[in-house]
Amino acid sequence: MTTDLDQLRTDLLGAIDAAAGLDGLESLRVHALGKQGAITGLLKTLGGMSPEDRQVQGPRIHGLREAVTEALGARKGALEKAVLDARLASERIDMTLPVDAAPPGSVHPVSQVMDELAEIFADLGFAVATGPEIEDDWHNFTALNIPESHPARAMHDTFYFPDDAAGERKMLLRTHTSPVQIRTMIGQKPPIRIIAPGRTYRSDSDATHTPMFHQVEGLVIDKGITLGHLKWTLETFLKAFFERDDVVLRLRPSYFPFTEPSAEVDVGYTMVNGKRVIGGSEGWMEVLGSGMVHPKVIAACGLDPDEWQGFAFGCGIDRLAMLKYGMDDLRAFFDGDIRWLRHYGFAALDVPTLSGGVGA
Repeated sequence: MTTDLDQLRTDLLGAIDAAAGLDGLESLRVHALGKQGAITGLLKTLGGMSPEDRQVQGPRIHGLREAVTEALGARKGALEKAVLDARLASERIDMTLPVDAAPPGSVHPVSQVMDELAEIFADLGFAVATGPEIEDDWHNFTALNIPESHPARAMHDTFYFPDDAAGERKMLLRTHTSPVQIRTMIGQKPPIRIIAPGRTYRSDSDATHTPMFHQVEGLVIDKGITLGHLKWTLETFLKAFFERDDVVLRLRPSYFPFTEPSAEVDVGYTMVNGKRVIGGSEGWMEVLGSGMVHPKVIAACGLDPDEWQGFAFGCGIDRLAMLKYGMDDLRAFFDGDIRWLRHYGFAALDVPTLSGGVGA
């Protein structure tokens, strides 16, 4: 049997080395190692041998199988490399052909600005909070110290739902994202640092107003919070968003029911080729409303206004996009015109980062 094994080894290794193609090599593998293969048959004979013969023949048969397996692998690698080399040598790339068109989809400017806001405020330690778009009167108005006679509650400004059967709970489409601030103060213990971006609804439509628009509001509740903290936060945010160090702010006294004192925030601009460019102080443009959270709002959320103070601010995301990217008409944001989106849209990989810039 020793002579037979040596001869089989020589024959198989020689055939493998001479195999001209992958199909022929696969046939040799089946012939040697398949279920009915020569080496498989030898392995089956080990069970009928005496212990002495098995001790002698077993290592030789297993050694033959390992040698054939190794030779098959090496020859297969060599044949595959030869096939690849031949393909590379025969194929050519026509460099004059046009490249494939970019995918037609793009990121809406509003989505891009939302990502930019989240990046900027995350760096300042703010979390992103969300809430329902269908709100009740208490969260949207009452808890925010908005009196029953306030114009914002009027039917011409707010989208109300029909009263429920009991007439006890008035539901509406939220007119701002401030209810998210209320829900956060009720459900989370201070200190609180959040921004609340999202869709809001008001009955209004012209070049700078739409029935549905996007708003972002910020809220900080902590001990020892002052108006100085608010001004620094807004200044840092606007400089990062517009990517300019010469952004100048002006705070004007104003009135909001939910903040006291309240301030409108103007940003300076410069006229360049007949267009307003943020930066400098040739003129002023309102961009934000802000103020210190009213003690009644803090108390309505179950917190002690003598212990906790805070500031809040809000602005339109669509308006920020218009100012930064030079858009003139807010209504175009919602027209669904693919030509507009191709012009103003962002590629899917234009992910804003503070290190790489948010105006990618």
